[in-house]
Amino acid sequence: MRRRFRRTGGPGNTAIAAVTVCALCAGMWLLLDGTGTQAPPQPSAAQARTGDDDRSAGRSAAPALPPSPPDRVRIPAIDVDAPLTGLGLTSTGSLDVPPADRANLAGWYEAGATPGERGTAIVAGHVDNADGPAVFYSLGALRKGSTIEVDRRDGTVAVFTVDAVEVYDARDFPDGKVYGTAPRPELRVITCGGGYSRTTGYRGNVVVYAHLTGSR
Repeated sequence: MRRRFRRTGGPGNTAIAAVTVCALCAGMWLLLDGTGTQAPPQPSAAQARTGDDDRSAGRSAAPALPPSPPDRVRIPAIDVDAPLTGLGLTSTGSLDVPPADRANLAGWYEAGATPGERGTAIVAGHVDNADGPAVFYSLGALRKGSTIEVDRRDGTVAVFTVDAVEVYDARDFPDGKVYGTAPRPELRVITCGGGYSRTTGYRGNVVVYAHLTGSR
């Protein structure tokens, strides 16, 4: 889905509140299934960020691209190939989410950096809906070194390399780490995870950290 590009501020994400992705985490499919046995994969401790990862990423970073809205995201390792729609903030200050009935639709935060420009770009999507797995169901299975490609409206493709995949309890979500400004082009891809409860839904979020390593 294409929407008119509206830049409402600089490349920072300071307006986003801590309750950003609660709406991604209802777990309706697992609730209706009644078993919880088909919960999505979660990242292992081996996929967390380390100092060595940061040093290696610094050596491989690519120059920033000019701003351009994204239209599509691809993550070949987990078979993601999805259109992107623009997202704003809700009345409570949380990040809005794509329509739940469109399982293969992801969203990007329009008031932040566009993927490929300097700063932290935010992409979010559902892990499931009432009908089954959604666009980022397998996000927790992604591994360091995997590639994420973003098609941009100016005709370029921003290529990111995954630095880490981490999972957080909702009560301990590290807003500054996830949404903070960056001196180079970085990307965060977010969905829900962290275990599942039939009474409260998913307990937290899976976050992928990546940085720009090329374009074409």
